[in-house]
Amino acid sequence: MDEEYDVIVLGTGLTECILSGIMSVNGKKVLHMDRNPYYGGESSSITPLEELYKRFELPDSPPESMGRGRDWNVDLIPKFLMANGQLVKMLLYTEVTRYLDFKVVEGSFVYKGGKIYKVPSTETEALASNLMGMFEKRRFRKFLVFVANFDENDPKTFEGVDPKVTTMKDVYKKFDLGQDVIDFTGHALALYRTDDYLDVPCLETINRIKLYSESLARYGKSPYLYPLYGLGELPQGFARLSAIYGGTYMLNKPVEEIVMEDGHVVGVKSEGEVARCKQLICDPSYIQDRVRKAGQVIRVICILSHPIKNTNDANSCQIIIPQNQVNRKSDIYVCMISYAHNVAAQGKYIAIVSTTVETSEPETEIEPALELLEPIDQKFVSLSDLYEPTDDGTESQVSQTHLVRHYLLYFYTTIYETCFRTRHWSERNPVGFCVSFRYSPRQPTTPPLTSRPPATTSRTSTSV
Repeated sequence: MDEEYDVIVLGTGLTECILSGIMSVNGKKVLHMDRNPYYGGESSSITPLEELYKRFELPDSPPESMGRGRDWNVDLIPKFLMANGQLVKMLLYTEVTRYLDFKVVEGSFVYKGGKIYKVPSTETEALASNLMGMFEKRRFRKFLVFVANFDENDPKTFEGVDPKVTTMKDVYKKFDLGQDVIDFTGHALALYRTDDYLDVPCLETINRIKLYSESLARYGKSPYLYPLYGLGELPQGFARLSAIYGGTYMLNKPVEEIVMEDGHVVGVKSEGEVARCKQLICDPSYIQDRVRKAGQVIRVICILSHPIKNTNDANSCQIIIPQNQVNRKSDIYVCMISYAHNVAAQGKYIAIVSTTVETSEPETEIEPALELLEPIDQKFVSLSDLYEPTDDGTESQVSQTHLVRHYLLYFYTTIYETCFRTRHWSERNPVGFCVSFRYSPRQPTTPPLTSRPPATTSRTSTSV
């Protein structure tokens, strides 16, 4: 360990492992450490089920009706991957897909008036949807045609809209769309969690809707993919990539001190040894003195014995509850996977509800989502703090990942959202560093959607 590295990475969450893998591929000398004895950090998948009960300090053991504990891989933080998004492209370009198999999520739904409806994203689905009246359908169809034909490099497709000036609110007015249609367009298609996007230029929103449609077109059922055996497989895939290109990994390695000289990081001390470095990347838990609390997120893991009602008995789906439907400032998300993804015992389902805490009674805030899941066999409730940096790391060369730990980890739709937004999570002014890609000469067009058991070492477990 007493060596000098280009970069030291602390924590093995998804962002940390992506950065570690890409920097190793680009010839950087990387040391990757984690105080935990397992990969994934807060993004890990817990197995066996008994460990999940211990983690949430439940007094009882899982009942026999839950099946074998080793059949479970329960994600702590929910997220799906956009089928045509940058994270999937990154998996393909780096060939990390050789370690992973994916399954298409079976449905995408939106909440309206106490019921859930399939999200329409094509002209045909718009005309058949029960979300809108007849005249609204025709107007929404015209809007989708406009988005599908839109090309930011071809002014002929703008139809009088200036994508860098015209706000999204004005675009909705142009097509005379009603409030309900605006809600599910902005929150279920463009995947914004608040309405702040309405007052900014429309280019990003149009591109987000196009990404949703393109991702949906790739596999048909929904725009989302999910890795078999849980999300814990993702950081391990990039960890293997880093190791192949010379990266050094150390688990169960306590960090005693971040060594600074003249305001710059020069190394990390662990068990009496100092590993020197030019730059440090870490999650906020390693540098509590450089972050401040910015809020909280509530997540509730629910074990079910049935699919969610009104989802056509889907084995997996996402439900978005727009803020205006439940008088909130931010959306509520429901992510459901099941035994079909090798994350639960036969016939069992896992639904995870998450949202930003806005009141002193967070569990009350998510009641509309929990009502959709009834009856619930078992609930696991957690509150996680959100952090923001006290400095951008330019002087100290200490870069923080996951500065706002948030269910926005659901959607990695841009490079900044996946791995380079290491200092700020500001959507309007992202600050971070970029690394050049060295693409593989082989670029498959789609990730594998096969089913195979992983190697024994690839199961993320808190009991390792």
